[in-house]
Parts: sequence; structure tokens; C-alpha cells
Amino acid sequence: MASSGADICTLCKEDGMSSTAITWCTECEVFLCTDCEKHHKKSKASKEHSTMCTVDYHKLPQFMLETSNRCQDHDKKYELYCAFHSCPCCIHCIANKHQKCQDLKPLDDILKDFKLSAAVPLLKKDLQDLRESFEEVLKHLKDQIKTIHNQKTNGIQEVRTTRKLLNDYFDKLEKEILTDLESQHSKLATDMEALVQQTENRAELIDKLQEDISTMTKHATEVQTYIGLREIEKTTSQAAKYLDELESSSQFNDVEISVSSTVKSILQDVKSFGNISVKSSRKIFQTKTGRKDQAQHLVPMVHGIEQIKPTLLNSLRVPEGEILQIITSRILPDGTLLLFHEKKNSMMVQYKSDGTFMKELMTFEEQPYDLCFVKDNTVAITFYGSTRLLLVDIEKIQLLKTIELASNCYGVSSDSEVIVISHKRGSKIIILNLKDMTQNVLEEIRVHRISLFNGKIYGTYYYEDRVDCYRITGEHLWTFTHEDIYQPEGIAVDMNGFVYITSRGKNRIVVLSSDGKTSRTVLCEDDGMNEPYAIDINKELGTMLVTCTNWDVINKGGAFIFKI
Repeated sequence: MASSGADICTLCKEDGMSSTAITWCTECEVFLCTDCEKHHKKSKASKEHSTMCTVDYHKLPQFMLETSNRCQDHDKKYELYCAFHSCPCCIHCIANKHQKCQDLKPLDDILKDFKLSAAVPLLKKDLQDLRESFEEVLKHLKDQIKTIHNQKTNGIQEVRTTRKLLNDYFDKLEKEILTDLESQHSKLATDMEALVQQTENRAELIDKLQEDISTMTKHATEVQTYIGLREIEKTTSQAAKYLDELESSSQFNDVEISVSSTVKSILQDVKSFGNISVKSSRKIFQTKTGRKDQAQHLVPMVHGIEQIKPTLLNSLRVPEGEILQIITSRILPDGTLLLFHEKKNSMMVQYKSDGTFMKELMTFEEQPYDLCFVKDNTVAITFYGSTRLLLVDIEKIQLLKTIELASNCYGVSSDSEVIVISHKRGSKIIILNLKDMTQNVLEEIRVHRISLFNGKIYGTYYYEDRVDCYRITGEHLWTFTHEDIYQPEGIAVDMNGFVYITSRGKNRIVVLSSDGKTSRTVLCEDDGMNEPYAIDINKELGTMLVTCTNWDVINKGGAFIFKI
């Protein structure tokens, strides 16, 4: 695209001239001088092109100036939109990257009257809600700074008032208590001011996005507006997530000074003037965080539940003469398969994506219950009846860490930031923060296998034939039961939020909508489902692994890889 410097007519520049440009053609993506604009408007190929003056062009946000309606890989105009990959495509893209994509639509249909669509006012409303939320949070944060300053003042006053009643014996103790107070206050004030600064910075970014979206709707093309809105929505989603995290973890520390009654009565027994304690008090404030993952609402990218039709790609081919009882399984980011089976105690093995055996990795004396991929070649493993969670590097085949949890471990899932572990008998879920390894326990949640996706925890409960969904904060969202779901075991979520369940007692794979209102059986006994047990989905590759517990079926290839 053109430089943001001097606006020289692109066509004249190609002919060695330097004519001042007055307009920008959004279709051709060139600057035009007065003469070239006249020819441009008369040409049959370009007379219907929309243009804008150069002044308006430079009012667009910088990221909009860097967008193009032409494919960067093939220098061809975008003509189609791939709903599966959520991206525009040129003709060559289809042949290279989208041969198997079925949901391709004309880009003109997607962008028709896009500025007038509901996406623009919805995003404006989201930005406004976010701005109001930041104002509310900043008000509470600043009030809290005043509070701890007042607490400091009151504490000093109480210390000094009491000190006047005592003799010189307390000089040293007074100095110690005031020094301690100053230290505690300074730390709290610094932390709070840093939080205010961080929040103000995010609020200022929202202000800038509000200006950008107003400018886009006035001056940008449909393609630019569409791409711009997606970029803005990513930022707003991050801001919304920040507010959610701030709201869910916002505990403010107070400074308290408590003077010992013994100090006032029995001077000879006093060993300290008092103590400084910091007590956390939860301040609840309401925020409007708008829609989560707004980018999903821009265009109809997600198939309906009726369109979900898994296609068999491969089945697991067990080495000759072996019979495997698979305990649990996962698809790794590279598409290879990680399985636990009962052989020489409990062995972790790896298979290729085509179902052929790769290698044996490790054995464990205890029987694993579940595993999940965390990040950077690291997997987390839980064991039956154990409070231990193991972190293992499967590249180096090395135990990285053993973590003792507050309760016994069962199902496990991770989003690379936290690990969630279920404890079905204790009716609780443990959330392990991978940054500081702190543990948070959610009570009264009884699930079996679990899956974590977009801040929500999905879980099956085998004994009551049900599926539950919770926010990661513990808020219950929905429960689903259906005659097709009997003895549910494995659970996984695809990139569009559809929930896949192994209905072990019905020999079926059932898919639920993300809101838990509708369901559909997508695989049954005719598809090889004989007591399906574990299930996992690689969201990036769009593949699904299903393993069954029937030994005879396993011996014939009872682990299946599907395209979804």
C-alpha cells in the first residue's frame, strides 16, 4: 500500500512524474492526481470504484492503512471467504490451502452493507461498556488509595496518642512500629498505584479504539472496516478478559493498627508496641465487559450442530500380537497421539497421526487416571486416588515437577495458563495457577472428566448421566441430560464451542451446543463405537481422537482419528 508520507500520484510516479495526489482509490489501492482521477472515473474497469480524499485517507487508523484487499501470498484480489478458517481467500488460496474447505462464500455477500450491520453498533456498545467499566474500576481503586492513606493516618495518630501516656521505655518500640507501618503502607500504596496506572493505560486504549471505530465507519472501505473491526475486537476481548480477571481476583489490602491493651496497663510485661496486619477485604463492583470473543459474531463462521459429520481418517494400528487396554488418550499439537495403556504397569506411548506406533515413553507404578497437554512439550498426569499431579516433558522424557494438591486427582485439563483438576467424590475442582503454582478450590462441583475452554469448565458425571458447564469462577451455567447420554465418560470441546461426549453405555458420541440446549448423536456402533471411553480434539487441526475400552475392538483398531 501507499506510504503515509507525501501523497504522490501512483500512476504519475510510475511514469517518472511527481503530481500531487488528491484521492485514494480503495479498489485499486493507488493515489490519484486530478488528471488521473478523471481518466479513472471514465474507464469502464474503474468508474464504479469508490474513492476518498487523501485527507480522509490519512485519518484512518494506522493498522487500517496497512490492510489490503489483495492476498499477500498471491497478489490477487480477495474474492471468497472461508468460514472454517475465518479468513478471506483469493482464487489461488483455494487451490493451495482450502481444497477441503466446504463452506466458502463470496466475499461480496459477506461484506454487503457491513457498515450497516449489527456488528458495528454492537461493537460500539461493547467499547462504551468497557469504558464505563474502567471508570468504575478506577473509582474504586482511587478510593482504596484514599482509604489506606486514611488508615495510615489513623494508625499513626493512635500510636502517637498512646505513646504520650508511656515513658521513655517505649521510644524504641514506637520507632519499630512506625517503621513497620511505613513499610507496609508504602508497599500497598505502590502496588495500588501501579494497578491504577495499568488500568488507566488500558482505559486510554479503549478511548483510542472508540475514535478509530468512528473514523472507520466514516471513511474506511467495507473490507477495511471488516478487518479493522476484527482487530479492534481482539483488543476489546483482551480488555474484557482483563476486567474479568480483575473483578474475580480484586482483593484490596487494608492497613490495620491494633495497640495491645497490655501496653496501656502493664508496662513491664510489654515486649512490642503492637502489630501491623494487612487484612484482605473483597470489594465488589459491577463491570460491563461486553460480549466475549466478539470476533465470532462478525460473520456466520460456525457450522450448526446439524452440519457436524465426523469423517474417519485413521484407526490405531497396534503392533502384532499385542492387546492394549487404553486408559486415556490425547492429541498433541503436532497431531501425534499420546496414550496410556496397561502394559508393564501403566505405560505412556506415542503414535503417529496415521495411527502407527512411534515409541514407548515412560511407565508409572500407579495407574494414571487422566492426562492433558499443558504447553512446551509438557503434559499433566493425574492418578487414581492420589493427590499428586505430575508435570512431564515428553520431548526429553523427563519428570519436571510433582505437585501435591489439596484433594485427590481425577480429570484434568489446561489452557496453558491454569490446570483444572476434578475431584468427583469430594465435589470440588482445583485450579492450579501455572505462574505462581497457587491453588484455588471450587466447592460443590461434582464432575468426572473435564475440559477447559474459553474460561468455562465442562464436565461429565458418570453416575448421574449428566453433563455440566461452569465458569472458571465456579458459577454454574447449565446441566444437560438426555436419553442418548448414558454413562458419559470423556469430554472435549471443539474450536466453535461444541461439546463432544462419549456416551459409553449407549456406544455413541453425542455433540452438545455450547449453551447446553441441543444435542445430536454423530457417531454410533455402526461407526465402530463400542464402549467409547476417552475423547480429545485438536482445535487447530480439526481432528478428534476417540478410544474404546472393549479389548477385542482395541485389538482391531479401537482408537479412531476423525476429521471434524
